[in-house]
Amino acid sequence: MNRNPGCQPVSRAYIGLGSNLDDPASQLGRAFDELAHLPSSRLLTHSSLYRSAPLGRFDQPDFINAVAYIETGLAPHELLKALLEIEHNHGRMREYPNAPRTLDLDILMYDDLQCNEHCLILPHPRMHQRAFVLQPLLEIAPDCRIPGRGAASEFLARCAGQQVEQEQNK
Repeated sequence: MNRNPGCQPVSRAYIGLGSNLDDPASQLGRAFDELAHLPSSRLLTHSSLYRSAPLGRFDQPDFINAVAYIETGLAPHELLKALLEIEHNHGRMREYPNAPRTLDLDILMYDDLQCNEHCLILPHPRMHQRAFVLQPLLEIAPDCRIPGRGAASEFLARCAGQQVEQEQNK
């Protein structure tokens, strides 16, 4: 079903997903469905689910992470607003930095756009330092290049100490 009537330019974006509360795999499954139904957008593909230890604050459950690839007629700020609404609908609370969460959605890349604004930095400023982002990204886009940085595969090699395991289908 085409939700972009052809009057809007189409962009492609990678979205990082993460959860470590309230059945994280189900949270991500629901989020994939919600991404597929964003206005003027289409879910092209998504990675497998990956388990990783939390970063920054270690006294919380492991995370389940994935990356989705969409095409969208939404502008970057409109897409961010839609993602924040999905997080809110999943009960996301922002109590403190690195807190456990029901759902976290981040725009990793939006076309080749590079911007540094108060509420939107593209590409995501720490994606190249996080194996839990790079590994699922490279699963669906093996030749991916991070705008302004270079090949994502080169950055994954630098994250060798971060353990990320692909979840087995249940």
